Amino acid sequence: MNRRRTAAIVAGVAVAAVTAVALASRNAGPSVAAPEQTTAASHADPQQGIHKIKHVIVVMQENRSFDSYFGTFPGAEGLPRSPSGRFESCVPNALTHVCQRPYHDRNDRNAGGPHHAVSAIADINRGKMNGFVNTEIGSGHAVYCRANPDAATCVNDPAGTDVMGYHTAREIPNYWKYARNFVLQDHLFEPTLGWSEPAHMFLVSAWSATCRSAFDPMSCTSDPGPAPPPDAVKGGPTWPWTDLTYLLHEQHVSWRYYVASGRVPDCTDGDMVCPNAPSQNATKTSIWNPLPSFTDVTETGQKRFIQPARRYFDDARKGTLPSVSWVIPSEPESEHPPAMVSRGQDWVTTVINAAMRSPDWNSTAVFVSWDDWGGFYDHVVPPDVDVNGYGVRVPAMVVSPYARTGFIDHQVLSFDAYAKFIEDDFLSHRRLDPGTDGRPDSRPSVRENLPLLGDLVKDFDFTQHPRPAMILDPCPKHYVFHADCLP
Repeated sequence: MNRRRTAAIVAGVAVAAVTAVALASRNAGPSVAAPEQTTAASHADPQQGIHKIKHVIVVMQENRSFDSYFGTFPGAEGLPRSPSGRFESCVPNALTHVCQRPYHDRNDRNAGGPHHAVSAIADINRGKMNGFVNTEIGSGHAVYCRANPDAATCVNDPAGTDVMGYHTAREIPNYWKYARNFVLQDHLFEPTLGWSEPAHMFLVSAWSATCRSAFDPMSCTSDPGPAPPPDAVKGGPTWPWTDLTYLLHEQHVSWRYYVASGRVPDCTDGDMVCPNAPSQNATKTSIWNPLPSFTDVTETGQKRFIQPARRYFDDARKGTLPSVSWVIPSEPESEHPPAMVSRGQDWVTTVINAAMRSPDWNSTAVFVSWDDWGGFYDHVVPPDVDVNGYGVRVPAMVVSPYARTGFIDHQVLSFDAYAKFIEDDFLSHRRLDPGTDGRPDSRPSVRENLPLLGDLVKDFDFTQHPRPAMILDPCPKHYVFHADCLP
């Protein structure tokens, strides 16, 4: 069991209780007003035309904050600067006693920092957004690196951590090209406090919880570090609350959860990649593939729709993509430190190219995001929406023939917005609502209906002629990390 999961589970109920209290007070510092929700001037009714999208593809990468990837992107709410151009953020460092400012990180391999619920609370620090450096230098990974400075994944700046580093178009040219030509979302927040497992649970179910029984959806309590109930079945029923695939199944809407086979991250020894790191595949429950252990997936016989990632490329080529797809990488392509940025961009570009070359392109929307902040700095205070979140801001983009061109969406969003879009497009606005979905559970709120949550429809112009594909080279010849991103 990896260090981060162990930390969350050992904390157990205490973590959930601390989270509930901390969420109520974390914004005690200067408040940040929610950005104005932007409406598309090109059409009067934003919902009109949504059904032109017949294929939704959610591409989920790993462990990056918005500021770490788009903090200097023109027009986005990025890293604050003074009139002279100097970065205003300066985060305390308990080792050097000198605060650290953001800096341009030209490394392909990063280290990041802790990112379980306790880390999020410490990083946010009651709205001060200044805990990132001290959270990392006090972590097991930092202690390991101070003892083993030559270890392959100990990629640190001179002050001892790279959480204040940011990348630009030099390191992530394709991501910036998608942002310039399609839609960049600069206020999409992780839906919960915590690491990959609860984030992926929210992605498919809008909740993360610990339950007393794997067969009782009413036995669950919100938890950013969920632990299996005592009657969990290995490889089968574990998480009993209702997930989105249940509604899709009930309405005969096709879906696939495509999982790349390979390593999963976060093994032992200071979070190094270990020779015996656990593996993931479509049939096995893992931190990035929770669906095999959702009780309703087993009960409705849907596990067959969790498939290897190679099937995604086959389906795209043949024009047989389902209505809803999730595409999940393995560790080397994930960007989860210490995985290389270049390999992740290569993977995402290949996934998007497959969608663009598909006969389904003219009816497709691709949503790209990162599951959590990975310990990297972000300056925007997450809004409080319920006991579960939101968490730290992450990068997000929309790529579609109907996406607005060069548009920066300032709406407050989270992964719940993906569920909302899917429900509005394919399910006649049905929600993961215990009162109406036919399978009640004890979730504290209907996340898709929260007033603060924006609407992804506003990122589209359904009156425009479908835009042609923009095929990019996954590993451009003149790319600074060309040698790294080659397979």
